[in-house]
Amino acid sequence: MTLTEEEKQQKYAELAAYIDEHKNEKGPLMPIMQKAQELFTYLSLETQVFIADRVGVPVTDVYGVATFYSQFSLKPKGDYIISVCLGTACYVKGSQDVLNEVKKILGIEAGETTDDGKFTIQDTRCLGCCGLAPVMTINDKVYGRLVPADVKGILASY
Repeated sequence: MTLTEEEKQQKYAELAAYIDEHKNEKGPLMPIMQKAQELFTYLSLETQVFIADRVGVPVTDVYGVATFYSQFSLKPKGDYIISVCLGTACYVKGSQDVLNEVKKILGIEAGETTDDGKFTIQDTRCLGCCGLAPVMTINDKVYGRLVPADVKGILASY
């Protein structure tokens, strides 16, 4: 998702207002960073510096939190986040083959985003749908009882 300069400034203004509202609370960094990621989909260096300056902490503190917690991304994500479960129930039913098919079709590895910014693949552990194993989600939509042959049709619908 590429933002216009105007959209970017609007998001920074919203983030600044959020920071000003919460920076004096105990432990404000996590919720502020979560808000920033919600607004921008990832935490760029520019955004990390903005947060650090506004909160009054070293940028290394922001970066340390961003790299410690897996919920934060330092790279842009695609419009569609594909998560393939590699938890035990899914794995034993063939989810690695499903993941391999997704990677083959999109031409990227897990943790990467397609050049057009449309898809990001992530391998994940339990998605809480063990009865539907193997499972893949695309954003909030769940696809279960998959075989590799299902992947092409699912991705084509996006």
